[in-house]
Amino acid sequence: MKKFNIVLALVLGGLVSLSAQAIEQRAWHKDVIGKDCKTCHDNGIKQFPSDQACLQCHDVDDLAEQTARSEEDKWQNPHNNLHYGKDLPCQECHGEHKPKKPLCSNCHTFKFDKHQE
Repeated sequence: MKKFNIVLALVLGGLVSLSAQAIEQRAWHKDVIGKDCKTCHDNGIKQFPSDQACLQCHDVDDLAEQTARSEEDKWQNPHNNLHYGKDLPCQECHGEHKPKKPLCSNCHTFKFDKHQE
């Protein structure tokens, strides 16, 4: 009976670890972060990452520059906009494990195919 309990515990432990590893992750993050969830989930595994976790690797000024529009459309930049400047929380638009509908898409149409999710 004792051996059965040990085997059962090992099997269940293996299943839990497999289910945690089966979560979708973007290829570019998988290459850099691997499977260490705590790298991003600094507030706990079941919580969204903080902006500080994102900003360890991503620079908001670089992001604003990469998504900059013409001078005429400069406030159509999702990373530096009229409403929030550069202070919009990352999780409002970006989701690592499930695509999100960006907050701003209720009124604006941003065409950044690479980062639609």
